[in-house]
Amino acid sequence: MKFIVNIEIMPNKELLDPQGKAVTLGLKNLGLNTVENVRIGKHISFEIEAENAEKAKDAAEIACKKLLANPIMESFIIQVD
Repeated sequence: MKFIVNIEIMPNKELLDPQGKAVTLGLKNLGLNTVENVRIGKHISFEIEAENAEKAKDAAEIACKKLLANPIMESFIIQVD
């Protein structure tokens, strides 16, 4: 069966997000003064062949831990459709 995997990778909340800070300042310069705490992450989507959704999610988790995300600095959420 073919599954679509969507992964959201975000920097850990405890860490400074320099891209998020830059975007926050840019938005404030545009007059959007009520915007706060912008965090910039990554969205990754791919198709995978697997026996079931659980095995597709397991494969995606391996991909995140070994390649796609830095577990020291980032967290991730996996959604399988």
